Amino acid sequence: MAGDITTLFRASTAHSPSIAMLDRAGGGGAGGAPGRIIDFCIPCNPYFPTPAMFERLGGRLREILTYYPSGADTITAELCQTLGLNPQTVAMGNGSTELITWIDHLLVRESLAVPVPTFGRWTDQPMETGKRVDMMLLPEAHGFRLDPDAFVRFVRARRSRTAVICNPNNPDGGLLAKDQVLALCDILQDLDLVVVDESFLEFSDAAAGTSIVEEAVLRPHVIVLRSLGKNFGLHGVRFGYLVANPALAGRIRSMLPKWNLNSFAEAVVFMLKEHRQEYEESLRRSRQDRQDMTARLSALPGLTVYPSQGNFVYVRLPVGVDGVALRDRLLTEHAVLVRECGNKVGSSSRFLRLVVRPPQEVRHLVSALEQVLYGGSAQPAPMPVTPLSAPAVAPVAGAPHGLQLVPASAPVLAPARAPMAPAATAAAVPVVGPMAMARGYTSSGTAAVDRLVSG
Repeated sequence: MAGDITTLFRASTAHSPSIAMLDRAGGGGAGGAPGRIIDFCIPCNPYFPTPAMFERLGGRLREILTYYPSGADTITAELCQTLGLNPQTVAMGNGSTELITWIDHLLVRESLAVPVPTFGRWTDQPMETGKRVDMMLLPEAHGFRLDPDAFVRFVRARRSRTAVICNPNNPDGGLLAKDQVLALCDILQDLDLVVVDESFLEFSDAAAGTSIVEEAVLRPHVIVLRSLGKNFGLHGVRFGYLVANPALAGRIRSMLPKWNLNSFAEAVVFMLKEHRQEYEESLRRSRQDRQDMTARLSALPGLTVYPSQGNFVYVRLPVGVDGVALRDRLLTEHAVLVRECGNKVGSSSRFLRLVVRPPQEVRHLVSALEQVLYGGSAQPAPMPVTPLSAPAVAPVAGAPHGLQLVPASAPVLAPARAPMAPAATAAAVPVVGPMAMARGYTSSGTAAVDRLVSG
């Protein structure tokens, strides 16, 4: 069963396989073992809805599944009353992806500029409809922070007609201040469209003071995108909304089917008003969990954790560690699902995006990482250190050319690489193995990592 599970990832493209697919491949649990997968991949709220809300929804399951929902206008009006928005400035969709699709079809002309790495639909959707996508690489040396002035210069140089930023950005969690976002929108007011994707903003420490929802409705070229599935912990319901000038919002709304929102979405929206306090508490707990999780991950040798204002953290793996092999081992041996970012434009297999989860689940993640990365608890070792021998490796069935996976008892190392021309070798990531040090490996400054790669 483990082979069936890991094959699903190699068959996917820009997104990870669903939990349902993994459950079917694993016979009800990772690796065929009974039990639930601990999900650090899908970024949603673990504290909402509350158990009482789930019980109430469960009691209405037959009614919800049997009957048509109300029209989208009715559900949108209720959401707007709860959130204090004008229904004329809002369009609700069957998930934010549906709204991205309509934005692309109706409002994006020949080109779109977006910093990368970011949410994959902002790069993939316009390319699927033949648009030119101008991608500005966020610099790793600056912690993937977006420089608004640099982005404006990039848009001007490429003559892009649409600009998109995610705030916070996915996968790194970088956040711009409100005045920076508004300044960027106003400088680019000659563009056809500027989209600010605030899908994860509710999880940030200063959400209310960062959103530009109120200002967007006054600008004829700005759309703000919001996700409800992520915020409410209900990805399966598929609902999201956008806020814009009434003319822009109305244009999107006019193209949406009357019943594009399902009965589950309606049931949840009409429950929100009486559960706002529980929702706010869920966000508070998620923010605290992010701080605790960041501290725990930062204590692991060789792991780089970037500051985040989303409900996820972006981490760079220790030198020589292969993210694909690590992901597969975590899932099949520890029932932990993580997002390896090798198929994200602007990222690589050296990076993981880890969703913020409750402390007891994070402890399980950290323990699993210690076992797979270091072969045990990652405690500082006394000096001097005797280098470890590199473990034997074996090819993974159905894996891309060159991928190798170490045995379950050994730490995860990098995939084998084909020989390179001399000119390219100096810039390449060191090949981890018995001769790694002799081939120019530079000490990482972390003893545990150096032991792993210097055998």
